[in-house]
Amino acid sequence: MRTNPHILEVDTRAWLKRLADKQGKPFTLADVPEQFLDTAQAMGFDAVWLMGVWKQSPKAGEIARASADIQNQVRAIKPDFNPDDITASPYAVYDYVVDESLGGNDALQALRKRLQARGISLLLDFVGNHMAIDCPAVEQDPDLFVNSGTAEPAHHKDWFFKTQKGIFIAHGRDPYFAPWTDTAQLNYFNPKTREFMLNNLHRVAELCDGVRCDMAMLTLNKVHRDIWWEFIGGTLPKREFWSEALETIRDAYPEFTFIAEVYWGLEWEVQELGFDYTYDKILYDRLRFSNPQDIKGHLGAEHLYQMRSMRFTSNHDEEESLKAFGREKSLAASAIIATLPGARLFQFFQLLGRPARMPIQYVQDWFEKDDEVFAYYRKLLAIASAPAFHGGQWSLYNVGAQEDNSCQNILSWQWKQMNTGKLIVINYSDTPAKCRLPLKGVRGATVTEEFSGNKIAITDDARAQGMVLELKPYESKIFTFQI
Repeated sequence: MRTNPHILEVDTRAWLKRLADKQGKPFTLADVPEQFLDTAQAMGFDAVWLMGVWKQSPKAGEIARASADIQNQVRAIKPDFNPDDITASPYAVYDYVVDESLGGNDALQALRKRLQARGISLLLDFVGNHMAIDCPAVEQDPDLFVNSGTAEPAHHKDWFFKTQKGIFIAHGRDPYFAPWTDTAQLNYFNPKTREFMLNNLHRVAELCDGVRCDMAMLTLNKVHRDIWWEFIGGTLPKREFWSEALETIRDAYPEFTFIAEVYWGLEWEVQELGFDYTYDKILYDRLRFSNPQDIKGHLGAEHLYQMRSMRFTSNHDEEESLKAFGREKSLAASAIIATLPGARLFQFFQLLGRPARMPIQYVQDWFEKDDEVFAYYRKLLAIASAPAFHGGQWSLYNVGAQEDNSCQNILSWQWKQMNTGKLIVINYSDTPAKCRLPLKGVRGATVTEEFSGNKIAITDDARAQGMVLELKPYESKIFTFQI
């Protein structure tokens, strides 16, 4: 993949169901239309992340269909939904084989070859923290999981379930939320568990070019201990699982890509274990809830950290960007992430203009495509695919004040590669903003604004004093010039 790659997340089950309903016939991964692949290539995507391809858990499906919370989320968007369209969570993995309803491993490999022919990598999920509550290993080898044996735990009884053989096994959990009742918590202080999951990771690596590792920080030794110490003890293993896993897989597949979903300020620590990219949830939250000054502060972090961060304004865990940000702000936020260093993640339904997020367990995710939103993303991604955004040098850019202090709401940075410069200027506020753009080092008589295609003549005053720029609320401009 290129430096600063563009990654497309696809909710596999909902996407194939959407295709099937449109075409009036079943779809598997082997049946993906050429039009989708051509569009992904034309939009400059370096990788497609197929979210949710693994074999479904029957028990997780039952739990999902019985969940009042999931039903209420769906009902709020589609009151007349069919409960049978609620399926197992993709993150309660029964086994690391592609589900037969999607065509199995063979269908995935057929699609992978078609992607590779277009220079597009295939990414899949790896869920390190837990397995499905009914996966075969739960009964076959319960010591792979956090458990209290045949004795019911004295504390936190609601964290556990009882197997058919009478073993009390913990559900997977994030310490800040209730347990995921469709999962069984793996015990990474057991060497056999590490071997078991490393074998699973090998199986996944044979099928793709990289993995997005779900809730990767939960597997860190100190985090695992702090959550489960009363059941697994407090003696830390000598190595982190991820260090061993990344080293082993890259021995076999040197170009394999590792992306970590990680929070709690542990991003840099996980990057140092060897991950190529880690989630930048801090930037997402600041784009959604904070002001431009806070965003600038985050973008002033160490450059290597920036390069290893994955930016997003939407993914399957977050509310759909149009609803979360509002229409104009969401498009401005996407212009920000598309032009920063690091990986740039976009969700397929985001590009189509989905108005609101459905739970990932619901596969009948039908909505009308928003042609205006899709056209915007096509234009933005085409602009951001220019070589300077992938091989150039990035730096923050200071705009000059003009009459008032509205320039404080403007975010700006530049890319330089050989004799080409790219200047990004975004008014990240709901009021107009004005500034002056210093033009030192700019050669030639004009600059080109990429969204409009307009060529702007550089006057003597602009060259000496800076070019005056007025921006509407949430307006983005990207200038190309000679240096």
